[in-house]
Amino acid sequence: MPTKVLFVCLGNICRSPMAEGLFRHLASQAGYSCVVDSAGTGSWHVGEAPDPRAVACMRRFGIDISNLRARQVHPEDFKTFEIILAMDAANLKALEAMRKEGSRPRLFTEFCQLSAPEIPDPYYGGPEDFERVFRLLHTGLENLIAQLHRG
Repeated sequence: MPTKVLFVCLGNICRSPMAEGLFRHLASQAGYSCVVDSAGTGSWHVGEAPDPRAVACMRRFGIDISNLRARQVHPEDFKTFEIILAMDAANLKALEAMRKEGSRPRLFTEFCQLSAPEIPDPYYGGPEDFERVFRLLHTGLENLIAQLHRG
């Protein structure tokens, strides 16, 4: 049975779609079967493609996320996904407030054993901020895949 993972940020146009695309890529390379998705705690970008800077950053690393579309976290997600990872403490708090039953959300950096306190939102930054997010996600997702392989 594949592991089901949901990545969550604020608008679902920067961090969480980057995490979704990268996790899917790394899991495929490792031969690991998974169901992966991403969502936002906010609704203002629903239906939109990822931020063009996120798309460009991922493309530089050979990963295409241009076909993803933003969506908002839904109550059913807490029943569907075994692992729900928030990119920062504010989104973790929002997820906890939404949760009635099902999966307990966790902070990405804690769950994926990263020394960074949070995955910073690159929205108001430049290309270097998106690359920093990519590097943090890459390290964390490699840790996550290793954990999942160990069972």
